[in-house]
Amino acid sequence: MKASPVDPLNADGATPREAAGLRPAWRWLAGFVRPYAARLAAVLMLSVLGTGLALAQPYITRYLIDDGLLAGRMDVILVLCAVLVATAATGALLTGLNRWQYVDASARILFALREAVYAHLQRLSPTFYSRVRGGDVMQRLDGDVGEVQRFAVDGLLALVNGVIALTGTLILMVTLSWQLSLLALLVLPAQLLFLRHMRPRVESRTREVRERASDLSSFIVEALAAMKLVQSVGAEHRQSERLRELHGEYRDDLLRQQMTGYVTTAVPGLMTVASTALVFVIGGWMVIEGALSLGALVAFSIYLARASGPVQTLLGLYVAVRRAMVSLERVMAIMDAPPAVSVPATPRPLPAGAAGEVVLEQVSFAYAGSAQPVLRDLSAAFSSGRKTGLVGASGVGKSTLIDLMHRHYDPDSGRILLDGVDLRALDLAELRRRIAVVAQDTVLLTGSIIDNIRYAAPWAEEDGVLQAARSARVDEFAERLPDGYHSQVGSGGAALSGGQRQRIAIARALLQDPLVLILDEATAAIDLETESSIGRAIDALFADRTRIVISHRAETLAGADAIFDMNDGRLEPRAPLGPARSLP
Repeated sequence: MKASPVDPLNADGATPREAAGLRPAWRWLAGFVRPYAARLAAVLMLSVLGTGLALAQPYITRYLIDDGLLAGRMDVILVLCAVLVATAATGALLTGLNRWQYVDASARILFALREAVYAHLQRLSPTFYSRVRGGDVMQRLDGDVGEVQRFAVDGLLALVNGVIALTGTLILMVTLSWQLSLLALLVLPAQLLFLRHMRPRVESRTREVRERASDLSSFIVEALAAMKLVQSVGAEHRQSERLRELHGEYRDDLLRQQMTGYVTTAVPGLMTVASTALVFVIGGWMVIEGALSLGALVAFSIYLARASGPVQTLLGLYVAVRRAMVSLERVMAIMDAPPAVSVPATPRPLPAGAAGEVVLEQVSFAYAGSAQPVLRDLSAAFSSGRKTGLVGASGVGKSTLIDLMHRHYDPDSGRILLDGVDLRALDLAELRRRIAVVAQDTVLLTGSIIDNIRYAAPWAEEDGVLQAARSARVDEFAERLPDGYHSQVGSGGAALSGGQRQRIAIARALLQDPLVLILDEATAAIDLETESSIGRAIDALFADRTRIVISHRAETLAGADAIFDMNDGRLEPRAPLGPARSLP
């Protein structure tokens, strides 16, 4: 037997909502539907009016047969046919207006849900993204959010409209023949028992398909990002085989889900057909015996056929709620992931004349689940107007220290000050604008060179963008391209070399005009001559602000006012390098 898939956001395989209950999650979802209650009420009213017009048509048909056709009254036939056409035309008009209102409200709710989940994703720490596959997040943000929205809107409307339509239909059926109505309703208990039996199977199959879709999306996202590596090691065949395996697993789970869904709807449908056949047998006998008119039987049969629609809708909602719960659990697994840092309710401003002095006071930090701290009682000062170098072996905590300065995490103990203000008291967006980080792994977005430079400062004028580009020596290659600064960088900057991408990232940070500039191996892919030129430009532009340079290259650290060696989670001062000195 195939094991149930494990939710990758929860190591124990259970979502938090399975233990705590989904009631808070439904309340969260209701918060997105509530602002559109008036619009949805209008949709419901239009739907009720349309249902009423549809319900009137079989009753008109009864009189058309009994009082028109069988009575030989042509005048009655003409009048009733005109009424039928008018009723149908009015219903079509109401349906069109209803559809417009519904699609607009439904889309707004869907987009609001997705934007809320995306906004929460933007608050989560790098640790979250290191343990969760990008394709899985995409599936939750797209497929699962869409499933939840469809149930929240469609389910609510279908429930109310189905109840109204079924109630109206049953009332009219009873007025025609209470005996046949009772006979038609005998099948409902059996249908409900069968659906109760199928409910856990539907939920299990739905979860399996969601997880297989996440596996497939994750593979494609990762494979496309690593295509150059795949080609360079000749792994194309292996990747194609893996894709074929994932397709096979997804197809198998999808077939199981579809067949389970088919059986879940087909069996109650067959019960309905059997009930309808029995109604016709008994109804036909009543017409033959004179206990029921032919027009009444025809009208009753039309109502019975129409009643099957609301009945199937209401029975289907019983199953749909299980699918929606699976998707809601998967969405809430994201929403339940806590941000590593919080934004202060009343942020403190930086003092006037802030120059970017960074002070570390007894800072300690360990990642969640790790017994060993990365930083231990770390104290140091990075003074404004100075260039400070930071060296150390890989994995000693240099990048962690930068993440703390950027408040991707907060220290477990101690504090970090920017111009005398604790980072936790500052507005998060303002802090990250004031401290710019250029990392070795450059991130560029699809768009032009100038778009990527301006990304951190969208308000910047073109003259400022070009000045930053010249300081980072972007002009040396951008001006040679056919479209200049408007040339496209490709997905992730694939159209450019590593050094060119790093220069764009440095230009982006310069344009941001921060108080603190951190270069974390930011020139590792740039030749020494260009690096020296960029370094001189940065030193001139940021002479009165704080510069922190992390590098293993002596040339990059040359001219630093101070150098710290990070070892075992602590910083130890090292003698600055002169022009001719090198790292030991």
